[in-house]
Amino acid sequence: MKQLLNTLYVMTQGAYLTLDHETVKVEVEGKVQMQVPLHHLGAIFTFGNVMISPFLMQKCMEDGRAIVLFNMNGRFMARVTGKTHGNVLLRQAQYEAVRDEKKTVLIARNIVAGKLQNSRQILLRGARETENTDIEGRLRHAAQIHADALFHLEKTDDIEEIRGFEGETANAYFDVLDSMVKESLADFKMNGRNRRPPLDPMNAVLSFLYTLLLNDCISAAEGVGLDSQMGFLHVLRPGRPSLGLDLMEEFRPVLADRLALTLINLRQITKDDFEERPGGSVYLSEKGRKTVVVAYQKRKQDEIHHPLLEEKVPFGLVPHIQARLLARHLRGDMEEYMPMLYL
Repeated sequence: MKQLLNTLYVMTQGAYLTLDHETVKVEVEGKVQMQVPLHHLGAIFTFGNVMISPFLMQKCMEDGRAIVLFNMNGRFMARVTGKTHGNVLLRQAQYEAVRDEKKTVLIARNIVAGKLQNSRQILLRGARETENTDIEGRLRHAAQIHADALFHLEKTDDIEEIRGFEGETANAYFDVLDSMVKESLADFKMNGRNRRPPLDPMNAVLSFLYTLLLNDCISAAEGVGLDSQMGFLHVLRPGRPSLGLDLMEEFRPVLADRLALTLINLRQITKDDFEERPGGSVYLSEKGRKTVVVAYQKRKQDEIHHPLLEEKVPFGLVPHIQARLLARHLRGDMEEYMPMLYL
C-alpha cells in the first residue's frame, strides 16, 4: 500500500523554498518560517509569487515529486515533473484501448456509472437530512434523474450517449446542489455550474477544490505509469489531462462537493472569504484558500471503506488505488475497470 504523503501548499507571497540536505525550508523576507522533511512530501503546490531554488526543483524531479504552480486566484498554470517513468507496455496498452471503441465505451461507461451513483448518494443524503419538504422533493427528483440515467447507461454502447447522460445528470445535480446549503443560502446561491471564471462564491470554492483534486488524480495516473492526457470519457485535446479528468469524476461528489457543503454549513468559510474581480468573477481570498486547503488535506486523511478491497483506506489513497485498478484492466488482469462507489 502506497504511503499517503503530504502536499506542501505555499501561499505566502514572496516566499522562497530551498533545500537543506533532505529538508525543505520556506523563507519569507530572509527568515525561515517552516521546515519539512522532504521524504514526508508527495508534492509541492505554490500560489502566486513563490520561488523555488533550482536544487530543490532538481531533487523533486529526481524523486518523481511533482511541483504544481497556480496563480493568485488558484487557477492551474503549470505542472513540473521529471523523466517519464512506468512500464512502456502499459502505455502501449492504454493507447490501444483509446483507439478501440468497445474498450473505450466499457471504461467510460463504468466511470460515469460510478459518478452517477456517488452523486445520487449525496442527493439522497441531503433529502434525508432536510426538514423542508419542497427541498426534499427537489433533491429526490434529481436523484431519480440519476437513477433513470443509470438504467439507460447500462444498455448503451455509444460513447456520445454516455457523455450525454453525464451532462444531463450534471445539470440536474448542480441545479439543486445549493439546496443542501443550510447556512447563509443567499451568499452561496448558485445559478448552475459556471467556471473560467466562477461567478459566485459556491462555484469559486468548487472550482478551487476541483483543481486540487484533478492534480491528485493526474499524480495517481502518472504514478502507475499511465499517460494522464490519454483518457476515455473526456475528449482528447492538446494539453488536456483527459485521463486525470476521467479519474476525478467519481470523486467529485463525495470529496469536493461534500467538503464544500460542510465548510459552508459549519461557517468555516463565509462571504468574507471571497473577492469579486472586474467583470463579475469571484475567487477565494488568500485566507479562504488556506481554509479550504487545510480542510481538503484533513479530508484526505479520513478513512473510507473501499468496496472492492473490502477494507478501510485513507481517502487520499483512493485515486492511486483506482489508477492501479485501471492499469490492471488495461493489462488484461481485470475484465472491467471497477469505479469507487461511496456507500
